[in-house]
Amino acid sequence: MAIEKIGIITSGGDCGGLNAVIKGAAQMARSIGIETVIIPNGYAGLYNLVDTDDLTVLTPERLDLIHVEMAGSEAGNSRVKIKKIENENKYDRIKKGLDNHAIDGLVISGGDDSGSVMVDLAAQGIACVHAPKTMDLDLQTYSVGGDSAINRISEMIKDLKTTGLTHNRVIVLEAFGRYAGHSAFRGGVGGGADCILIPEIPVDFEVVYEHMKKRFISRVENSDVKAGTYTIVTAEGMKDAAGDIIVDENAGTDAFGHKKLAGAGKYVRKRLESIMKKDNDMTEFMKRNKLYVEGVYKLPEIREVTPGHLVRAGRSSSFDVNFGLEAGAAAVLLLAKGLGGNTVVRVRGTKVSYKATSEVIKQRHVDLDTVSLYETLGTCFGRKAENFKPEIVEKKGEIEREY
Repeated sequence: MAIEKIGIITSGGDCGGLNAVIKGAAQMARSIGIETVIIPNGYAGLYNLVDTDDLTVLTPERLDLIHVEMAGSEAGNSRVKIKKIENENKYDRIKKGLDNHAIDGLVISGGDDSGSVMVDLAAQGIACVHAPKTMDLDLQTYSVGGDSAINRISEMIKDLKTTGLTHNRVIVLEAFGRYAGHSAFRGGVGGGADCILIPEIPVDFEVVYEHMKKRFISRVENSDVKAGTYTIVTAEGMKDAAGDIIVDENAGTDAFGHKKLAGAGKYVRKRLESIMKKDNDMTEFMKRNKLYVEGVYKLPEIREVTPGHLVRAGRSSSFDVNFGLEAGAAAVLLLAKGLGGNTVVRVRGTKVSYKATSEVIKQRHVDLDTVSLYETLGTCFGRKAENFKPEIVEKKGEIEREY
């Protein structure tokens, strides 16, 4: 079936690069004679398409109003799992909505949850292609939004060091990252964090405390103005020594049945404070450096910062704009070739590569061998540091590039 009109959907969490996906898809479609429309508000909009009278057509004039450098999505997102809708005719309803608007296929940008819905829709005979999106970077391929989040986290850590130094504080930044710690890991490294806690490594707080104590004391005592700080990045899905994720039981669950995570930063602060209060060495450090004030200022302060959705917000990184434009354009080309049910992997020269979405959405975790490299360089990951064991190899054949 020839594709004459496509709908663009963005789904799940907002992040950088989504507007670039929309614009790349619409511009490529126009170049090959396909009309594009926005289906607003993610899968909720798709489900309610049958009752929607008018859709925004992405004309050149309307595209001028979409700014690729802005994070978030002009199309609007929602978290809706189609399978959970309590309507036995839900798929027929969706198909009727598409027919009413003469939409032949969909470009869908989302993460693993949204991708699983896309697999479901494809199995129902709906032509759709996936442009990978998630700031968690836990898909098998790069996903738009990851680089933007990493840059936001790294800048926040750099900024927070100024207040940490001013007050001789330990700063704990809680970042998104449910089951995979890619953005916390890379953002923490980029910001020069001293300690990074990720879901892949259950945390031994004695290890964290000793690393913090040694580095913090050294910095203060080697400063001519007795100023020092120590920074920690923790993913929201960090695990305690027993391997349990820190969960606020009152936070509820989202539309996909995931418990809403909150409180990792607070938990880290309280655990470290508890250990510090029992440590006479830290009291002696305060007295030795003329910081101790009876009943007022006995120990260094530990503060947690939870930026929440600020990590997703603001501006898209230039890399995510590039990737988003390419992924959106490539998704249209796959649709035009009848290759629904697939995810765009990358565009390199004239090669547009893709993979079955069912394979792409299998969760990818942080490589712990890579973690050991940074442990060798001095970063703490909440465990006894493991030695990096490099295997030096010559690269043969084509070199894969991010740019």
